[in-house]
Amino acid sequence: MAGVEFDEAVPLEAGVKVAIVGAGAAGLVAALAAAEAGGEPLVIERDPVPCGSTALSAGLIPAAGTRWQREHGIDDSAAQFAADVARKAEGLTDSALVARVTQASGPAIEWLAQTHALPFSLVDDFDYPGHSARRMHGLPSRSGAELIDRLRAAVEARGIPILTSAHVTTLIAAPDGRVRGLVAQRPDGTEERVGCNALVLACNGYGGNKDLVARHIPELADALYFGHPGNQGDAALWGTALGAALEDMSGHQGHGSVAHPHGILITWATMMEGGFQVNAEGCRFSDETHGYSEQAAVVLAQPEGIVFSIFDARIARVARQFEDFRNAEAQGAVLAVDTVEALAALIEVPGAALGQTFAHVERCRRERTRDGFGRDWSATAALEPAYHAVKVTGALFHTQGGLAVDATARVLRPGGTRLPNLFAAGGAARGVSGPKASGYLSGNGLLTAVTLGQAAGRAAAGLASGRG
Repeated sequence: MAGVEFDEAVPLEAGVKVAIVGAGAAGLVAALAAAEAGGEPLVIERDPVPCGSTALSAGLIPAAGTRWQREHGIDDSAAQFAADVARKAEGLTDSALVARVTQASGPAIEWLAQTHALPFSLVDDFDYPGHSARRMHGLPSRSGAELIDRLRAAVEARGIPILTSAHVTTLIAAPDGRVRGLVAQRPDGTEERVGCNALVLACNGYGGNKDLVARHIPELADALYFGHPGNQGDAALWGTALGAALEDMSGHQGHGSVAHPHGILITWATMMEGGFQVNAEGCRFSDETHGYSEQAAVVLAQPEGIVFSIFDARIARVARQFEDFRNAEAQGAVLAVDTVEALAALIEVPGAALGQTFAHVERCRRERTRDGFGRDWSATAALEPAYHAVKVTGALFHTQGGLAVDATARVLRPGGTRLPNLFAAGGAARGVSGPKASGYLSGNGLLTAVTLGQAAGRAAAGLASGRG
């Protein structure tokens, strides 16, 4: 259990200006930013190789006003992006934080591309739910594994040390909440005590802690968890012990399309481009375009928590830009046949019901009308053979609540005052999705990981060097 030891006299074996707990996207970006600002950071990671929840994602970062958007003739702005975030969250989020991260989004990925050689490009062939412009940026494989690998390579290229296989268990603090250092446990049971002038918590949220999930997100208490098992809520527990405020702890990102039993993410492009989901009775049960996060609980409410994502060959070609989808095909999770009748037999749902579902959807497309769930079919093409299906379930990806932070990622107390030298980014910090799953706008997780990671690194370096 993560804890805090309040002791001003306990000896520390080594000291660094900026210590960063966690080597996911937030921690690695924080390290790059801190090093640029003279912070001489040390990254401490519990795993043998950095991966975290970032590696399990599609690795897409939403950003507004970028050169990649301009190359595609897309007119977008931070204000428009902020309005989309606020709209999806129904206004139940911190408007100042939303403004900060959306304004920082474009410059942050431009910096990663120009300074650290990350080869971003724009996802320009389909829309994500809730985004009024195409603003998702990713690396060639469209995978989080590539994102984390390239960030790690950038950190290593600049000589920034990453202490791996080191599980931080305890923070050491002065009575006023100033963090003096930390205790990291090695696999053989030995401990290292590292002092620091400033600490950045980038160790994600609490999705792997079943007790905390049951307390804050009871509707997903028994859901498949698709994040890193090390996300045990350490940042929230440490912060609370130090007197920090927690915000939006019920907020989270779910996903309504994880291949079962393969455990592979199936891109929501399969739905947004004109696919749909049916349950074991061969019937649709929702408007799939509301968003993949809230769809997790909707899917889990179906019989056995299992449904089928249905699409066609054209949509499959769009989906193949994602490495996860290609992996799903390679493992046999994606089924394809030439008729609706054969599809019903293959996925073992009633043929008549599936036929009626197809017919109703295609009638809505032809008549350019909304269906009974409110989905607008006017802008999508009819499905044509070969028809594809993937057996999927709903899952919890990561939590969106966490430590309250200001625009520099400085951790705040309940009254709004700052803790002396503590920063948080990514899943360790409060996100911009508000308290509901439906508030999650596609990419919100990596949005705050990258922008708050950059802000935390810079500010922590300034503080540790006596400039903040």
